[in-house]
Order: sequence, then C-alpha cells, then structure tokens
Amino acid sequence: LILALLCWAAGEVAAYTPWDFSWADLASRGVQADPHAWSWLEDPHSRSISSNQPVLVQCQEAQLVVTVNRDLFGTGRLVNAADLTLGPAACKHSSLNQNSVIFTAGLHECGSVVQITSDSLIYRTLLNYDPSPASNPVIIRSNPAVIPIECHYPRRENVSSNAIRPTWAPFSSMLSAEERLVFSLRLMNEDWSAERPFTGFQLGDVLNIQAEVGTESHVPLRLFVDSCVAALSPSTDSSPHYSIIDFNGCLVDGRSDDTSSAFITPRPREDMLRFRIDVFRFAGDTRNLIYITCHLKVTPAEQPPDPLNKACSFNKARNTWAPVEGTRDICSCCETGNCESPALSRRLNPLERWPGRRFRRHDAKGKQAEADVVIGPVLLSRVPDAVGEQQEGGHGEVTAMPGIEMWLIGVVAGVGLAAAVGLAAVGLAVTVGRRRCARVSA
Repeated sequence: LILALLCWAAGEVAAYTPWDFSWADLASRGVQADPHAWSWLEDPHSRSISSNQPVLVQCQEAQLVVTVNRDLFGTGRLVNAADLTLGPAACKHSSLNQNSVIFTAGLHECGSVVQITSDSLIYRTLLNYDPSPASNPVIIRSNPAVIPIECHYPRRENVSSNAIRPTWAPFSSMLSAEERLVFSLRLMNEDWSAERPFTGFQLGDVLNIQAEVGTESHVPLRLFVDSCVAALSPSTDSSPHYSIIDFNGCLVDGRSDDTSSAFITPRPREDMLRFRIDVFRFAGDTRNLIYITCHLKVTPAEQPPDPLNKACSFNKARNTWAPVEGTRDICSCCETGNCESPALSRRLNPLERWPGRRFRRHDAKGKQAEADVVIGPVLLSRVPDAVGEQQEGGHGEVTAMPGIEMWLIGVVAGVGLAAAVGLAAVGLAVTVGRRRCARVSA
C-alpha cells in the first residue's frame, strides 16, 4: 500500500507543471482575485495636470510671467511652492493655486541678465527648485533642479504700435548721429559657426567664447578683453569668484598646469576676439552653474597693442606668454601681475583704476569705448561620483547603498542555489520512484 501511494505521488509530481499559473483550480474552490487589491488610488485631477506644460513663460513688454505646474516632473507628486524661486536673487512667487505657482517679475529684476546681439535683446534668468529636506534624512525623494528661462526681443522693431517717427530728419541719419558701440559675448559651438545653448556642459568640456563689438559705420576698431571673472551670480563682487582673464588682457586661467585655455590666433576680424576656457565649477557648491563677466574695450585699429591693450595666452610648450598680435614684450607683465604703467596710473581718476572696473570711458565723439558684459548662466550637468547616487533630474526613486546592494545580491544568490539543489533532489526522487514502480508492475 505504501509503495502504491509513493507511485501515485511520483506520477502527480511528474505531471505537475510549475509554470502554469492558471486560476481555474482556485475558481472552482470559490476563491476569486480582487482586481483592486493592489491598485493605487488615482487623483482625478492628476492626469490633466501632468498633460500640461511643466513651465510656461510669457515674455511681455516690461516683465515676464512664469507659470509653473506643481506636478513639475509629471510624477503626480506636487512640489511645494516655497521650494520654487526665480533668478539668482531667489524671488518668491507672486500668486499660486491648487495646480500652479506663478512668478511675475520685471525684465531687470530677480538678478536676470541681458545679452545684446546684432538683432535681439535676450533676457536670461533661472527657475530654481530646491526641495525641503525630507522628514527622514536617510532617504532622498527628489533632487534640486535649475531650469533656464529666456525672453528674446527684436532690436529693430517698435515695442509699441503706431510709433511716431520724426519728419524733420531722415531716420538713417538720426541712427548714424546717435550711434553707440554695441559690445557682446556669445557662447559658440565647437567650430564657431553658430551659438550654442548654455546647458549640457560637463567637466572636461571646453567653453568657446566670442567677444565682438558692433561698429557699423564707425572708424575701424580693435577689440580687447581686458578682464573676465567667473562667479555664482552676475555680480563680480560675490564670493566665491575666479579670475579667467586679468592684468589688461592676460588669460591667467591658461597658466594653470591642468588647463588648455587660450586666445584663438589669428583673429577672425579686428572687432572680434575668440578664446577657449576649460569648464570648471566652484568646489563645495551644488548649484553647478557659473556666470562670466568680461570687461571689453576698443582702440583704433591702427594703434599697435601695448601692455594695457593686449590679448596674451600662456604657451606651455615654450613656458612663455605670447600675444595674439604685437611684440612679445607686451606680455611680460602677465607674469609679474603689474601691467599698468605709472604714467597712465597718475592720469586716471582713482575710481577708474583696477580692480573696480565699473567706469565707462568714451572716445572723442562721446561713444562708449568699453563696457562690462555678462554671459550665463552656464549650466553644468551633474555626473554621479559614487555608486548609489541618483542622477540629477530624477524624482521618486530611492537607490540602495552599496552595502545593502551586496547583501541583497548574496541573499538572492543563496535562495537560487538552494532552489536548484531542491529541484535536483526532487528530480532524483521522482526518477528512483518510477524505476521502483516499474519493477513492482513487472
């Protein structure tokens, strides 16, 4: 009898298919699966919220209006309005409702910067998301985010309709008589053929910066970059800050051992100057952005370069400074850090001396001959430097620490090994049982 029972059990085990998850047997016993047992309760408004644009910008005549969807990342988790600010000045929202946070600010407010191109005025600012710490400091549910915002305005169109033009003088004559020099900085692509976005840079990349002055009908001029300072805001007085170009045209960043920063030789034109700098960020700061403020100035094109008007790069192969144009001796002061001649220093007003650089000099016709120009914010992509660190921009994920990951891997491997041994034992028992049953039948 016992042997017959063993034979019956062996037959049932051999006929059983472990991968058949049919619910027919359960249904025959009156057990039914509850379709709502593991379903999440869905907010009736969440689908409509997520379908909207995360950030909507309205560029008006004198202000910009930024509307932020509180489901900023489309996950159904609404962000806290207090965690959102506008610009480097961290302006708070002007109004909010259940689904949106609204910022209203003047074009020059909240630390925004303006860039002047040949045909546009570009106002740039940032939308900052800095989530409040979680109640449990061990876990992180969201990362900070920085969203660049731009408003473009054409320079050659009237802001208001039905503008009145003077009839007592031709418009072209008025433009020529009131001409001013227009200084600009542009961030260019790798081959200098077009401008590129301010985002997507990583450590190890290169910033191609092009300085230019719009001269139009002016006498030929030569452009120089007198100084450039990098900071976390458009203000060069903020801390920390870092000098890229100093001492009246010395690209001091290229003096460091680990950089290849330099001016591009030769110039494309006398009124244009290009230079490259290796991407960097400020240590200990998590914002991963920089502003670069450069002091640009011009001299008559026929005037030879001198220690006060030059563009010098450090040549590591020759261990010396070299100018874009002019004789090498004009760059000798880059090593000493004193390029201002005593005679000129006595003639200048104390407010016009280095390092203030807030003054504006004009040429003989009253045109502005130098200016401070800001480029930025240049945003750096965050690259995780440790296992288990979440990529910036991801939300709603919890990553395991390395020790926990190894423990989980060990547990899974142990369970798998035990299952394999168990299946082998069952298979062996079934085989032996079949052989005995066959002998009994015989």
